[in-house]
Amino acid sequence: MLRIKKRLLVSILTMTFMTVFLSDASAVSVHAEEELKPAKQCTFVIPSRFKPSSEKNLFIDNSYPMESGSIKYSVYYNGMDIVMTNREREEAEKKAEEKVIDSSGELTKKEYEELLSANYNKEYGTDVGYKVSAFDTIEIDGFPGYKIEASYKVGDEEPIYQTVYMIRSKFRTFTIIYQRAEDDECSESFEKSAETIHVM
Repeated sequence: MLRIKKRLLVSILTMTFMTVFLSDASAVSVHAEEELKPAKQCTFVIPSRFKPSSEKNLFIDNSYPMESGSIKYSVYYNGMDIVMTNREREEAEKKAEEKVIDSSGELTKKEYEELLSANYNKEYGTDVGYKVSAFDTIEIDGFPGYKIEASYKVGDEEPIYQTVYMIRSKFRTFTIIYQRAEDDECSESFEKSAETIHVM
């Protein structure tokens, strides 16, 4: 039971780690962000076998705790569409030179794996062997993004598998994480859910 709760916690932590990456990275072109289309929302169908948990935007298997599969959704908002005065805009541009708001457009497999691996190892206090097996660029409804397949294993527990969809727009980055243990029977449900992802 404690192990399963830990897996759900890690699903939440994964989202936290990626938010840190998006908000604290150090190299992105503001012009590149301006070339992206704006989007207000991302939608997808939650499989009927999943239900909302007490954590916002975290869905767990109806058979929890027997099944530990989970789906986590979040939106990173960069705040760049706020109407500002000329003075505020000048100050924002100066700050943008010192701190980057969103570097997801330059995300690489190596950077992603190193960031997540370091944070997972720190959380568990041991090397969990976090590995990215696939890192593909995708496009959904004209919006660019990534589909990332990764896994890790803690001690003698079952391996945990993640499929992450990160979709970029001018002001928002949408992230969906499908996570399951090796013996969870939800792979097909995850695939069908992913097919319904839309950005508008």
